[in-house]
Formats: sequence, C-alpha cells, structure tokens
Amino acid sequence: MIRVVLPTHLRRLASVNGEVTLQFDGEEGATQRLLLDALEASYPMLRGTIRDQSTGRRRALVKFFACGEDVSFDPPDSPLPSMIRTGVEPFLIVGAMAGG
Repeated sequence: MIRVVLPTHLRRLASVNGEVTLQFDGEEGATQRLLLDALEASYPMLRGTIRDQSTGRRRALVKFFACGEDVSFDPPDSPLPSMIRTGVEPFLIVGAMAGG
C-alpha cells in the first residue's frame, strides 16, 4: 500500500477526502512512473493534471516529495524510498507556488 497526498484542488477534482492509498503489484519495485500510472488508473479525472499526457513529463507547477525530500527532478523510473513503498511515509504531490 502506498499513501499519496494530493493538493486540495486535485482532491476536489478526484472527489476524495484526505490521502489516497494505492495498491499495485510489485511495490518493492515501485517508481514515480508506476505510482502516477496507478493514481491515474484509479482516478482517470487526474490524467493530464500532474503529467503532460503526450510526453509523460511532470507539469511545471507540480512538485513531488518523498520522505521530506524534493524528488521532482529524479528520473521517473528510480525506485521510491522503502518508507514510501511500505506506506510508512506518504508520497506528496504539491502544487508549486508561483507569482510575486
């Protein structure tokens, strides 16, 4: 089980309260890409909001955090930390602040 915390606007879009839990095979090999694939499969209305649908790249104003570290620029196929894979810590998807 992997826990995911979404920003408020994406929780509203997905009609969920609080964090989301994802179950998928091979959690020991879980990566950002597999996590986001599972999230979008469970909540199809989120497709295109976190990643560009054609390129699969993270949207510019979205950040990812794992175990208190910004992993937004990590390769999408890097394994997630064990604390995320085991559900001890949540994977955070954060809407970045912009403007002045």
